[in-house]
Amino acid sequence: MTYATAKGQAVNEVRSKRRGLHRSLRWLVIVLLLVSPAASRSAEGAAGAGRNATLIELNGPIGPAMSHYVEQSLADARKQGSPIVILQMDTPGGLDTSMRDIIRAILASPVPVVTYVAPSGARAASAGTYILYASHFAAMAPATNLGAATPISIGGEPSVPPAVNPGGDKQQKSPEEIAPGTAEERKAVNDAVAYIRSLAQLRGRNAVWAESAVRGAASLSSSDALEEHVVDIVAKDVPDLLRQLQGRKIKVADREIVLDTQALAVKSVVPDWRTRVLLILTHPTIAYGLLLIGIYGLLLEGYNPGAVLPGVVGALSLLLGLYGLQLLAVNYAGLALMALGVGLIVTEFFMPTFGSLGVGGLAAFVIGSIILFDNQASGPRVALPLILGIAVAGALVIAAIGWLGLRARRRPLSVGVETMVGAAVEAVNDCQDRCVVRYGGELWNARTSTPLHAGQRARIVKVVQMTLWVEPQQD
Repeated sequence: MTYATAKGQAVNEVRSKRRGLHRSLRWLVIVLLLVSPAASRSAEGAAGAGRNATLIELNGPIGPAMSHYVEQSLADARKQGSPIVILQMDTPGGLDTSMRDIIRAILASPVPVVTYVAPSGARAASAGTYILYASHFAAMAPATNLGAATPISIGGEPSVPPAVNPGGDKQQKSPEEIAPGTAEERKAVNDAVAYIRSLAQLRGRNAVWAESAVRGAASLSSSDALEEHVVDIVAKDVPDLLRQLQGRKIKVADREIVLDTQALAVKSVVPDWRTRVLLILTHPTIAYGLLLIGIYGLLLEGYNPGAVLPGVVGALSLLLGLYGLQLLAVNYAGLALMALGVGLIVTEFFMPTFGSLGVGGLAAFVIGSIILFDNQASGPRVALPLILGIAVAGALVIAAIGWLGLRARRRPLSVGVETMVGAAVEAVNDCQDRCVVRYGGELWNARTSTPLHAGQRARIVKVVQMTLWVEPQQD
């Protein structure tokens, strides 16, 4: 090996080592650039999370999606070391199972939970009252209300007499006087009473009023709730709430702590996309529209087999609509009236009832739509303009069908043997009694009382069993 060759190999080895070193340095720099911001964010989060009050917004009906959102938010607040959780609530109520899931998460939370009924005009009705009673602190904004916590079974409202007299005073009837009639209703109401009384005793709140809210659907305004020792604070906004919570003592997880909320920043927890989609599906108007799309989509697929698209869209919409309905207090009498109305309107298309089925079906559909979510005065409902719009559209369709039917009756006949009478024919050959004539490019057997010559034109008098009776046509 020559000197030049050895020198070249040495140079190549040095260059190769340099390239490897440069590559390693580049990867090191990339890793440091990626890790440093994440580490700094983690450090900032670890340093600042403990001074952030977590704000959870519970707006709308309480269902599985909402309970999952609240439970996950409470778990995240615990992991981040948040000193307090504010559950800002405005709800008409919801499912008992979802409500109990939220209450279990609150009772098990090592972080104090403050339920705050806000903003002004909000309410904590039905299931919201139970959640408020389960919280470590209960607060309300001015011009808010809570109560009406009587359990209502999906599909109907129990016949529970009111616990407050029509004059509006606070004198309550005894549980024996306001007990519902059936055994099933008594079981549901007594179970709810025991549940809310246990929560009231745990948090030291008014258990007597809590029972009246369940048995007699009693309600209270924010000022009355503070006076009745149902809530602890009336605050105009979140900063005012934090200011009033400063220095208060609370027992959490078998230990007593003193709240320090003076310099807390508020961090809102936003629902993820899955929770938002599920919350949209439970909106009464959306569930109602999906139900209609599903019904009509399946009807179109049934009358036009092979179209595929109406069937697919209808099936998906129907399933999503039914999912939304199971999270709402649906009146199944209203649902049955809607189905009957759709059936009668469809039957009107195929039976000559002169609009009676269509009008009856439209009436049943509108009435069913109105009472579909009418189980409780404070519950969600379908928007009335939507019902009126669909009713007007249905009435226009029925009127259009009637107009087309009358127009068809007045139109002259275009097919059938009746249209042949008076038409001209041409004799194919000479004949005395029986002959063959040409009509519309076709050859027909014919009979005549007057002899005809080949090529002579005649007129059809009548048609009897595929035989034309003709007579000579006068010029």
